[in-house]
Amino acid sequence: MNSIHISSNPIVSHSLTHERWLSTPHKLYPQVIKINGRKSLTTSCLNVDVNAPDISRKVTAQNSKEVMELEGKVMVGTYRRAPAVLVSGKGCKLYDVEGREYLDMTSGIAVNALGHCDPDWVKAVADQAHVLTHVSNVYYSVPQVELAKRLVDCSFADRVFFTNSGAEANEAAIKFARKFQRHSNPDVKDPATEFISFTNSFHGRTMGALALTSKEQYRSPFEPVMPGVTFVEYGNIKATQELIRRGKTAAVFVEPIQGEGGIYSATKAFLEFLRTACDDAGALLVFDEVQCGLGRTGYLWAHEAYGIFPDIMTLAKPLAGGLPIGAALVTERVASSINYGDHGSTFAGGSLVCNAALTVLEKISKPEFLASVSKKGLYLKEILQQKLGRNSHVKEIRGLGFIIGIELDVPASPLVSACRNSGLLVLTAGKGNVVRLVPPLTVTEQELRLASDILQNAMSVLDENNSE
Repeated sequence: MNSIHISSNPIVSHSLTHERWLSTPHKLYPQVIKINGRKSLTTSCLNVDVNAPDISRKVTAQNSKEVMELEGKVMVGTYRRAPAVLVSGKGCKLYDVEGREYLDMTSGIAVNALGHCDPDWVKAVADQAHVLTHVSNVYYSVPQVELAKRLVDCSFADRVFFTNSGAEANEAAIKFARKFQRHSNPDVKDPATEFISFTNSFHGRTMGALALTSKEQYRSPFEPVMPGVTFVEYGNIKATQELIRRGKTAAVFVEPIQGEGGIYSATKAFLEFLRTACDDAGALLVFDEVQCGLGRTGYLWAHEAYGIFPDIMTLAKPLAGGLPIGAALVTERVASSINYGDHGSTFAGGSLVCNAALTVLEKISKPEFLASVSKKGLYLKEILQQKLGRNSHVKEIRGLGFIIGIELDVPASPLVSACRNSGLLVLTAGKGNVVRLVPPLTVTEQELRLASDILQNAMSVLDENNSE
């Protein structure tokens, strides 16, 4: 690392390893200095009359084009964004910089369970921000402990580990599974370390979670990823039975309903088999409910629809209603294998995000709220079937509650674009041929009718693209 020594007088002297403003009783002016010919650093220096850069200037968007052009200059190009610059929202509506209104059936990829700017959620965030935001996990935090207790009280789990995202929750589950095997088999030189995952799965983009994600295009640019993962056909009991082995398989990761993979639901027989096979082999069963959990199916947890319970469940997306949080919920049997220092996170479970999550969990876990999700979810499938079911491009409409997929026989992108141009935001899934609907859980039947009408009217774009 390079260092510059600047001295304007014997009293003022600093070593700079990056940009720093000197504190003196005199007026300061910036000076541009290059280190080894590299990009210049702005430093303060006395008696040099140079204009200071305006580092406080905000991006004030006049139109969407300006923002999109600036994004292309300053952001790493990891996202193929839709051409919409969204600046505000209320309920199930979003508004772009030009003031156009959109009906949001994406909810931030199944995140904004209560819609945008829910007043109770806003109050929880504001109240906590005025009191305490972050102290790290060096100390105890009341909102964190309260949230953990409520998650334990309303689930199979005995203990909770907080993270900042779904991928991190799955990374924690990977580590917990391997540590569990070592703890449970202290006399075994090489305890089980391998994992089973399934076709169409998506568990995240960090290196461990990526290794469990089936889509090859996500993994191949970054190989070698974590070794020891075997993929098997989702729902295929016979093929899976041959792979789960004592002393080899540490855990099986499965989504009760696959979101990114195309809205495929497991059968009860398949999950029952996994539960029994994992017990027989001494492996852990991990349910990834990052997208399908927390009320989206009309059940608080998606696995409740099947009556099958895991050893570990990973959560994230809707838990804090738009703020970053994830969690790995575990049984006491799993937790007993984890010691101080085995895992950790600086930001995870902070006071601000946990207070927001308490509000979300309290509202969505009410029986009447979940019943409304079930009712409206059935209504959505019914009207989609009425309006789209006879279209030649629609192969299947599937899902549960408010995680719905419309499978097409052609790519879905033209339909998604046509919907956006008509004021409706939807997502793709699967191999790009599935329209994914994951609206806020607070969406009204009137808004669902409007969404289905826009979808119906936009379907003609598929014929136009197909004929070209």
